[in-house]
Order: sequence, then C-alpha cells, then structure tokens
Amino acid sequence: MNCEGNPGRAGAAAPAPVLAAGAAALFAWYAFMPVPGTLPMCGGGTRTAASFLGMWMAMMAAMMLPSLLPMLRRYRRAVDASGTSHKNRLTALVGLGYFAVWTVAGMAVLAMKTVLAAAGTRLPTLAHAVPMLSGVVVLGAGALQFTAWKARQLACCREAPGRGCILPADSGTAWRHGLRLGLHCSACCAGLTATLLVIGIMDLRAMAAVTAAINAERLAPAGERVARAIGAVAVAAGLFLVVRASGLG
Repeated sequence: MNCEGNPGRAGAAAPAPVLAAGAAALFAWYAFMPVPGTLPMCGGGTRTAASFLGMWMAMMAAMMLPSLLPMLRRYRRAVDASGTSHKNRLTALVGLGYFAVWTVAGMAVLAMKTVLAAAGTRLPTLAHAVPMLSGVVVLGAGALQFTAWKARQLACCREAPGRGCILPADSGTAWRHGLRLGLHCSACCAGLTATLLVIGIMDLRAMAAVTAAINAERLAPAGERVARAIGAVAVAAGLFLVVRASGLG
C-alpha cells in the first residue's frame, strides 16, 4: 500500500461549508426515507434490491460527502501539472469509481441481510442471540480502531494522492484512482459502517454519530488520535450492549 504524504496534517483545513453540506445531505436523506421498519432489506426480488441500493447510495453520498471532497481536490491538484483541460470530467470519473465500490459494498450488505433473514426464519432461536451479537460487533468495531491496519487505511484516505504527486490525466488512471479511494475508504469505514448496520440505519441519531465519527477521523488534524478516541467510545458501547444482552446489567 503506497500512500504518500504526511497523514497528520491532511484535511485539516476542510472548510465548514463542506461539513454543513454533508449534514444537510444527511438530514435530507432521512427526511425522504420511509418510516422506520419499512426499509426493504431482503426479499422482494430485483425491485426490492434496486430500492435498497438506491437508498444505500443516497445514504453513502450524504455520509461521505465531507471527506470525499478533499480527496477530489487533491486529485485535481495531482493532474494540474499535465495542463489538461478535462479536469472536471476526470474528477467526475474518480467520483464514479469511488461510488462504484460503495455500490458493490451495498450489494454485499443486501446479500448478507437476505441470508441472515432466511436463517432467522428457519431458526427462531437465532433472534434471541441478536442483541448479544450486536454488542460483539460494536465491540469488535471499537477494537479495530486501534489496529495498525486501520491506521494504514486511514492514512491513505487522508493523503492519497500525496502532496507533490503528479498523476496522468487520462480516463483509465482516473477510474482506477477512484476505485482505490473507494476501497481504502470502505475498508477504513468497515467497523463504523458495521456499527451503524447493527444499531439501525434508519436511526437518525446513529447515522449522525457515525457520520461525525467518519469525517472527524478523516478531517481533524490528529486523525489517528481521533480514531482511537472513537474506538474507546465504541468499545465502551459494545461492552454495555454485551452486558445488557447477557442480563447482567
């Protein structure tokens, strides 16, 4: 994994309007979604799958907007040296590649939920284990925040392409760059995204908290320290959920 630059300073100057735009998009997404309990998660064939993916991509766009824009600005700087007149088109292609990865992630989430729903129908006792499993997932997501793997993914999200890097101004490079950004971003967000899924993606408070956490660790001056602080909060929340599910709390 090659991510040039100094992760400790990336994204520190993200403008407040970008954060405000992300918050506005998040609330707009929530306002137009169905009431809790009606989000199509599994079954229903192609139409339901398309509906879920549309909702998933709207949510991802709202949540990732503040941290995506600095990535796109860095890409534009990296192709500036070539003197290309197609920066807008190439930047849009980077964004398409980025969200193509999130689309595949959404398909994986839908498949997983379909399998779990089918298993729950055949094994009713599985429902009793859901609260405990949810706590374990949140606990694991918190622990992931402290790993060197997480730090590497976060560094790539905060700096790629690195300062002074020059990229070829062609469509293939732009598409591959978008794919790489999407892969690093989805990997970096894996724990926090899993936390949102088990808590409930229709819970506005959970969505706002996860959105704030994702963008804080990407844009704050001390991103790694922020990530570890988020991990500590998630570990505490996971332990609370496990204790409550076990009936000890």
